[in-house]
Parts: sequence; structure tokens; C-alpha cells
Amino acid sequence: MAQPSGIHARRAALKMLDAVMRRGETLEQAAPSALRDVRDGKDQALARAIAGESLRWLTDIDALIDSATKKRLPDDAKPRMVLRMMLAQALRLETPPHAVLATGLDLLSGGPRRLAHGVFSTLTKREVTLPEVPTLPERVVERWGERAAPIAAGLVHPPEVDLALLRPEETAEWQAKLGGISLATGHVRVPRGTPVEQLAGYDDGAWWVQDLAAQIAPSLLGAGEGRHALDLCAAPGGKTMALAAAGFEVTALDMSKRRLDVLKANLKRTGLKASPVRADAMAWEPKHQFDVILLDAPCTATGTCRRHPDVLHRIGPRQIGEMIELQQSLLLRAVAWLKPGGTLLYAVCSLEAEEGEEQAAWLSENSDLALAPITAEELPAGLKPSAEGWLRTDPAMLADQGGLDGFFIARWKKR
Repeated sequence: MAQPSGIHARRAALKMLDAVMRRGETLEQAAPSALRDVRDGKDQALARAIAGESLRWLTDIDALIDSATKKRLPDDAKPRMVLRMMLAQALRLETPPHAVLATGLDLLSGGPRRLAHGVFSTLTKREVTLPEVPTLPERVVERWGERAAPIAAGLVHPPEVDLALLRPEETAEWQAKLGGISLATGHVRVPRGTPVEQLAGYDDGAWWVQDLAAQIAPSLLGAGEGRHALDLCAAPGGKTMALAAAGFEVTALDMSKRRLDVLKANLKRTGLKASPVRADAMAWEPKHQFDVILLDAPCTATGTCRRHPDVLHRIGPRQIGEMIELQQSLLLRAVAWLKPGGTLLYAVCSLEAEEGEEQAAWLSENSDLALAPITAEELPAGLKPSAEGWLRTDPAMLADQGGLDGFFIARWKKR
């Protein structure tokens, strides 16, 4: 019997969804294995879209499923997983119902197949819809408090693609070439959908992909003028390239060979120079101190929920606690490697106060660093620092221009 068209993409999406919900993997961790047998690039993109939209709207989709079953299906039951995908396709990706049924039911057999068919048909006849804004999981709302509602409004669609320019003075030129918008000098935002390798300037190394919020961190360190900078946890290299382009002599430290290979490829493509080092920052010791250290620390990455909605369902108190301990250890090591009068910049793509504001307060109390407040003049229009001189961004900000990731950034000088 011939398999329905697109079934490979659906099987891959199911594997990714299962890896996130059962094993707590990220979508990026799950993708290589899940997509191994999916050769077509469009099918790979479809698999990612199905898994991503299933997770983005999971709370609302689950509520619809529960409204059509007499007994609640377990969260990790295969019929629920398949129904999540079927409804995401029908309600978010505008896949025709007959195609949803043909590809979804082929993932099940026997009683589960009949159950999924019945639930989907019932909901289709009801002409159900999803709300305008995704409903966040209760534990996320508890953590984010009053920020949760505006952040949720920023999660309706996956984000556009942000590019950091090699030559910021060419911003207007590249904005016109790429048909995008610019929210800061050296930044261009283009619509998603076109593979980045096909965009003008890719082969010439004129830019690299980096969210606007992530571009802010290295910009706060000024001109390099040959000073020595350490980019801790550097891969895949966006901040390394920004520092190198600004004139720093950069040591780029990361423990992942795969991610460092990406960094090296990006350096080669852009023609920028840096010194990549593969090592564990908790064991490595430098030969000299640095004028500038940028620690984009390992974190829960909840600030990337626009592009990685799996974080809404994977992250809880245990993961946050583990990150806090690691971040504090890395911060203390970074302080020791910093020259007197040098600058330390700490950044995390997390929306959790424990990883941001509370870490900044902890470091100020437990080191010989003096806070170097971030000023409004250093930031893209529409953003402003906190009263303490820190920067907090989230997906609700700059909403009319397409938003940005959630980041926390703070800066200190060594006394």
C-alpha cells in the first residue's frame, strides 16, 4: 500500500515532539536524529514547523483534545501526540483536513487510530479555533507574573530573521538589497521563509544570523582597538564575530566541537580573525588576563521561546537551579581572568529573574567589580535600561517591529 505524501515529515515531527515531551530534549537536540531519513529540504522545514507549532499552542490544543474525549488521554500517549500535530496543521498551518487525516492516521493503528479519527472529526465539525494569543503553561505564568500576558502576545508567530552586518556603516545599503528593515545600526531584519544561504551577501560573508537582542551584548563593549577579549561559551560565534569586527583580539572558548566547527566556518565566511579554543571553561586556565570578557552563559534559554517553544514545556525549578550554580561558578572564574580596570559583560537569553537580575546582584556583592550602568544612548530605539543600569528584553518589546528575544545583560568594571 502506497504511503501518503508527506508522511516522512510527519514521522519526523512526531519523533521531535516525543523527544521534547518524554525525554526533555530541545527541538534542536532532537532534530538531527528525527530528520535523518528526511531528504527533502521542504519536508524538513515542514517537520520543524509541525513540531514547533504543536509546542507553541500546546496548552490550547490540549484543551481542545480534552473537550472531545470522555477520558483524558495521558500527556505522553501517542494518540495525544498525533492529535496535537493534526490540530496544529489544521489550525495553524492551514493544511486541508483530508491531508491531515491521511498523514496523521497513518502514524497510528487499531484503537488509537479510530480514537484519533473520531476526535479530529468531532473538532472539525465543531469548527473549533485557537485563541488569538497562545495560553502559556500555568507554571510559566507563575514564574513570569504580570510579564506573562504581553510575552505570550509576542509568541503568536515564529520570529523573522535578524542579520548582523560585518560593516555597520553599510546598514542602509543592505537594508535595501535584502528588502528588510533596520532597528539599529548594523542590523537588518528580513522575512522568514528564504533559506539564509540564498540571501544576498551570504557567500560574501557580509553578515551573520543573530537576533537583535543578542547583537546588543557585544555592542556594549565599544571599539576593540587591539585589546584582548575573551568570549566565554562562544559558539556558534555571533558575538565572537561582532567583537572581532569591532577590532578586538578575540579568544573564543567553547567545549562543543560541533558548535566550534560552526564558529570556524562563520569566521572563514566573513574573513574575520579569532582564536577558537576547545575547552571546558571550568577546567581551562588562560595564559594571560583579558581587557574584556563577555560571558554569554549557559542558561535555560527561555528568552528564545519565540523560535524554540519547547522551552515553555521543558523548563522548571530543577533546570533553573542547575543553571544558577553553573553561572555563578563561571562568573567567579571570569572575574579572576579579568585585568584590573577591565570590563565584564554578563548575558543570558533567559527570562528567569534567578538567572538575570538575581545573578547580577549576587556578583556585585561577591566580587571586586563595580557596576558599569548601561545607558539608553547605547541601545536600539525603544529599549531602555533598568533603574539599576541593567538591560532586560523580552518578546513583548518592539512588538510593532517584530519583537526580539528575551535577554538579560549587565556590565561591570574591575576595580
